[in-house]
Amino acid sequence: MRARRSVRLFSNDPVPREAIEDAIRIAGTAPSGANRQPWHFVAISDQDVKARIREAAEAEEKLFYEKKAPREWLDALAPLGTDFVKSHLTDAPWVIVVFRRDYEDLPDGRRLKSYYMTESVGIAVGFLIYALHRAGLATLTHTPAPMTFLREICGRPPSEKPFVLMPVGYPAADCVIPDIGKKDLSEIAEFV
Repeated sequence: MRARRSVRLFSNDPVPREAIEDAIRIAGTAPSGANRQPWHFVAISDQDVKARIREAAEAEEKLFYEKKAPREWLDALAPLGTDFVKSHLTDAPWVIVVFRRDYEDLPDGRRLKSYYMTESVGIAVGFLIYALHRAGLATLTHTPAPMTFLREICGRPPSEKPFVLMPVGYPAADCVIPDIGKKDLSEIAEFV
């Protein structure tokens, strides 16, 4: 996993649907509160749908970068070279949108509540990232705020909230990854 890196420049080389299906199957094995499995994955390869997602995401991101983001946050992002242009959303062969399901409406009219949704979906996304990496694929976790446009574009019910948006593919040949490091074990853990 030390070799795994977030990528913003993707090749347009095709990725077989089976690779995406396998990664989502693995993500679906994650533990969850009361085993409610409060996640839903929408895997998108349709270029028109990806273009709609990009257009909406860039509108939210433009507003964020120009009006909402505190200077401290923008300064923290500067070394990564990010801005509101999100070409990775249309360049990557796949985009996976992960939704958090807060409840499920049952056929008999009852509502089945989910528990520990955020924690459970976060673990499933970790499994997904690992599975994609093991398949030789690159990805990026992207969270434009707000993300409610994803519910409409993906046709998901009000019981689900967008959690993360992930372009998936092979890195572009000219992909440059920022030279960043990870904290040492002594900085992130304590043993008593």
